[in-house]
Amino acid sequence: MPKEIPISPELPDKFYFKVGEVSELADVPAYVLRFWETEFKKIKPKRTPSGQRLYKKEDVELILKIKYLLYKKKFTIQGARQYLKSAADNQPDTPSQKILNHIRIELKKILDILR
Repeated sequence: MPKEIPISPELPDKFYFKVGEVSELADVPAYVLRFWETEFKKIKPKRTPSGQRLYKKEDVELILKIKYLLYKKKFTIQGARQYLKSAADNQPDTPSQKILNHIRIELKKILDILR
């Protein structure tokens, strides 16, 4: 199993992508994107007041990873979910994550003292 999941298309440098653009980039129908949105909770498109979905670049990258796992590697949805979770768990901590972990530990200590 590869460590890095290849993301084939070069993504345009913009903040938000409409569902049609994501559908074209990922080469999957829009209804598949909406279905994946229900199955993979990390896909969280922003909604406009009219209800249109706007995907961030990170969402599009995740969609391309999901497509790779489901279509190329033949993962089940459950298997793809587990793979993505384990890949996220194995990411090295960033400096901000280290600070958050330290704050979390200190808050737990304070909570223990207060009990």
